[in-house]
Amino acid sequence: MSTKTTTTQKQVLGTYGAGSSHWVGDGFPVRNLFPSNGLQLEVSPFLMLDYAGPQYFAPSQHRRGVGEHPHRGFETVTLAYQGSVGHRDSAGNSGVIAPGDVQWMTAASGVLHEELHEAEFSKTGGTFEMIQLWVNLPAKDKMSKPGYQGITKEQIPVVQLAGGGHLRVIAGEAKGEGFVATKGPATTFTPINLWDVVLKAGETGELTVPEGHNTAVVLRKGDVTVNGTAKLSGEARIAALSQQGESITLTAAADSELLLLSGEPIDEPVASYGPFVMNTREEISQAVADLKSGKFGKL
Repeated sequence: MSTKTTTTQKQVLGTYGAGSSHWVGDGFPVRNLFPSNGLQLEVSPFLMLDYAGPQYFAPSQHRRGVGEHPHRGFETVTLAYQGSVGHRDSAGNSGVIAPGDVQWMTAASGVLHEELHEAEFSKTGGTFEMIQLWVNLPAKDKMSKPGYQGITKEQIPVVQLAGGGHLRVIAGEAKGEGFVATKGPATTFTPINLWDVVLKAGETGELTVPEGHNTAVVLRKGDVTVNGTAKLSGEARIAALSQQGESITLTAAADSELLLLSGEPIDEPVASYGPFVMNTREEISQAVADLKSGKFGKL
């Protein structure tokens, strides 16, 4: 059974809407929540969050999306809510990310991959909605072997909340008032929590994340007050919270769907260039040279 303990509330540092909106390839209309808002130190170890859709796509014989492209030095995490994406990469991994599924790809030393609307979804058309999150790797792991976790909906534990909502524990360990601590299936290089949260209108959820973690609450849609002070309403909004404190109270004025992310900061220099995130400019130059020389493999 869970027990009530005294915790200090995390402070809300700021709330933001999408800092930019653009297309990624011809299949992903995204609203970027960071780093376009200037949030870098506040959200480390997370590097980027794109919210794609919701967008209706008409039936097509053409598979929209992003063709072959490289990554090095970090991980991409794709959460599917509506629609399906087919993935394949130069490390030999492939799969379909269907609604409720999560793909956790570790680019590390380097991969080429493609992300296209799944063939049947392209043919039938429909509404597309996904989040892609980039997660940094510490320097010691940036040149490790690429990896792939295809996490299906059925593998993700669901915690029922007292007010009728629920949360899905993708990574880390969910803790909060009124439920038993529950671990998610994803393997991470540094301590990370990633939870899908659904709240019913009028519901209050009390969650706990570790002291010292950078934390953010992302609203996909709805109307939520964070810790009694910060209001997130509409779509594609984010609240950044302090490292100090542990507790987060979410009060929903309407049915709401959110993503909570927290992680131990990676206190290292960041050098980035497009799809490469390393620690120095020299490492970026090496990544470009390695890509040109074929060291990222072939699809």
